[in-house]
This record gives sequence, C-alpha cells and structure tokens, in this order.
Amino acid sequence: MTSQAQATPQTTDSAASPAPTGGEPVEALLERLAALPSLMVAFSGGADSAFLLAAAVRALGPERVEAATAVSPSLPRIELERARGFAARLGVAHHAPATDELAREGYRANAGDRCFFCKTELMSVVAPLAAERGIAAIATGTNADDLRAGFRPGIRAAANAGALTPLADAGLSKSEIRAASQAWGLLTWDKPAAACLASRIAYGVEVTAGGLERVADAEEALRRALARASIPVRNLRVRDMGGDTAKVEIDAELVAAVAGRPEVLAAVEGFAEVRLDEQGFRSGAMNELLPNPERYR
Repeated sequence: MTSQAQATPQTTDSAASPAPTGGEPVEALLERLAALPSLMVAFSGGADSAFLLAAAVRALGPERVEAATAVSPSLPRIELERARGFAARLGVAHHAPATDELAREGYRANAGDRCFFCKTELMSVVAPLAAERGIAAIATGTNADDLRAGFRPGIRAAANAGALTPLADAGLSKSEIRAASQAWGLLTWDKPAAACLASRIAYGVEVTAGGLERVADAEEALRRALARASIPVRNLRVRDMGGDTAKVEIDAELVAAVAGRPEVLAAVEGFAEVRLDEQGFRSGAMNELLPNPERYR
C-alpha cells in the first residue's frame, strides 16, 4: 500500500511528497477512504470530484484508485482533456466511458428531475466498469452543501445505485473543499463551477444533441469576445430559455461592463434574441423557474 507521504498531491497535482491535510473533516474523509479496498471516482473534473480523487490517492495509493469521466454531448469539450490531465498527474488510471443520456426519455423531456436520469445513466455505465476492473466501490463528489440544498435529484439516483458520498459523509462543505484543495496545492482549488451543458437548457425545453452543441458554441464564442474586450470573466453561462431566446449570466461585478459593450453580446450566435441577466451568474438559476421544485426533491 502506498504511504500517505507518497500519495499526497502537490501544486502540479502530483503524488510525490507530503502536504498539510486541512483539519478534522479532511482527516475523517481520509479515514473513511482508507477503509475501502479500492475506489472508482465518478470524476467530472470539477473541484469536488478532483479533491475526492486526490484524497483517495492520499488514503489508498494510486494503484487502488481509478477515475471515470463520462463522455457525452453534455460534457463541455475542454473538461475531458482537463480531467484526463489531472488524473495523469495523480498517477491513477483514467477512463472515459461513453454515456447516452439522450436515449432516456426522462432526460430529453427535461423536467425538474432531469438530473435523476442523467445520474442513472452514469451509474449504469460506471458500475459495470468498476466491476470489470475489480474496483470495490464507486463514489461521487457530492458535498455537504449539496445535501443541505435539498434539490438534487441526481444524488438520489446515485444513492439508488449504491454510490458512496465520502465528502458529504465527512461533512465537508464547498468552501472547506476549496480551502483543503489549496492547502494541498491542487490546481482545481479555485476552479469555477462547470455544470453539464444540459443545465443551460430551461426546464421544459427538450434536450437534444443540437441544443447542447448550440449552447456550447455560444459560450465559447462569448468567452472569446470577452477576452478581446479585456473583460476578465470567471463564471459564465449562456442559457437556452426556449423560444429561440438566450440569457447570458456572467459574474455580477461584470454585468455593467458587458451591458455597455453590445458587440460582446453580439458574439452569441444561434439565437434570435440574446439578453443579459442583470443579477449576474448564480449556480442553480434554472431551479428558480420551477413552479414546484418540492416534487423533485
């Protein structure tokens, strides 16, 4: 078994030398992970699952940890490359199995429980992969804040499939995960949220491959336009509101700057109307539009 010192990620996400652990919740996480024979992390590449993957390497050693990043039209193009590189620096085997969420009617229908069908599809692919590889358990990057938020149909689907939630079980919040990731020198410690592309499509608007590609292209074009305008955006979403209308969300402090540069919004193509959200970016903005979110909890 690889020692903790050998399995500790550093500023390049390597697993070569020791680093501070980050307090009692992190120690509790490491203890939980160390009790597992082996683990496959459902690895989106975001800050949470990246921290979980690094913690698993620290607790179990890279030879007993593997990562799986689901590849589908809902995955932003650059995220797979980043996930693959992160896993490589940790020294763990990385898999990129294809998932087919669009084959599931509930996913395409895009009601408030869309994430349930997405996570069900994910687990239907990752679970057999783990079994084939002889991996004892599967875990997701669900954190304690996710549980408190309540509206997380995907968590229910993963639980139904037997996935573990070590971060949530250890009581680790998003801010604690970021702080511990920074202490460990993980490059993902301040990575902005990067939800799947389907989260850009308003509930009730059918999810299609073409629709996912349209929002992906729109976001890429908008990022390029913002760079040309020297507007340093961190969080950005182009949301398909239906009716050929797009809503742009960016960091709240940048709203005024973008509002004064109409040529920037003009870069968003593929929609008849593009409007800027004056409230700025906020995670879960689409959930605000659900008339009865309680039914999907």
